Amino acid sequence: MGNLLRAITQDGAVAVTTIDSTAIVSEMERIHKTSAVVTAALGRLLTAASMMGAAMKGERDSITLRIKADGPVGVLVAVGSSDGNVKGYVGNPVVELPLNSRGKLDVKGAVGTDGLLYVIKDIGLKEPYIGQIPLQSGEIAEDIAAYYAYSEQIPTVCALGVLVAPDLSVKTAGGFLLQLLPGADSGIIDRIEANMKNLPPVTTLLEQGLSALDIAKRALDGFTVEVLDEFDAAYRCDCSRERVQRALCSLGDADMAEIVEDEQTEILCNFCGKAYHFSKQEIEKLRKPQAKPE
Repeated sequence: MGNLLRAITQDGAVAVTTIDSTAIVSEMERIHKTSAVVTAALGRLLTAASMMGAAMKGERDSITLRIKADGPVGVLVAVGSSDGNVKGYVGNPVVELPLNSRGKLDVKGAVGTDGLLYVIKDIGLKEPYIGQIPLQSGEIAEDIAAYYAYSEQIPTVCALGVLVAPDLSVKTAGGFLLQLLPGADSGIIDRIEANMKNLPPVTTLLEQGLSALDIAKRALDGFTVEVLDEFDAAYRCDCSRERVQRALCSLGDADMAEIVEDEQTEILCNFCGKAYHFSKQEIEKLRKPQAKPE
């Protein structure tokens, strides 16, 4: 059984995607060495990107979620692919804030509220689709739901959670996307609303040992749930030396001229921290196609 599941109610009225992203967020924390509140913030965004990416149809399709607001964490980026795998990075991995008024990690304070959520879909066309909305809360789940409501006109319930232990390790992380499909009547909406009122936080359900399928059934209590597919989603970076070379070639001549002055150039991947080294001679070769004829 995979850790990410997509399902639909038997009557075709409601679709749900659920994920246990504990391993994903744990790997992110190991790579980026994030503080507790940043682990919660980027972990929520990665969880959403994994579920949204799994809805993409093409094998090479991807979705990028980018949040830039006025909080101390700076930019947050999560990239999800159609197999549910994700990668991400954060502008400031270490932010220390007091707990919020509910005694929880202050994700809203770290992310900020004055900013934008960008949703970038790459489905192989000449230009990607780019949608954006003003942040609604900075808590991320509400912002994802608002994006679907305003940009795609899909009534959506989004729940995201990351529980961080005192030693900064990730105890549990997960979420679900519940979306009403065309034809859902007011009676179905009332049942969904009642379920949401009685549903504990996702992290609590995961602590109780519930699987992605169990969570889907709890969220859709009273409905018959039919599983569409399951994924073994993971934190996975697809960087390579060839990709870094292409990125270097895309730089302007002035930037390349500055780089070539160094005997050795080190390029670090923002997503996984892997280092790629290029000699002065290699940089010169990459720069040659940019040379202008006399």
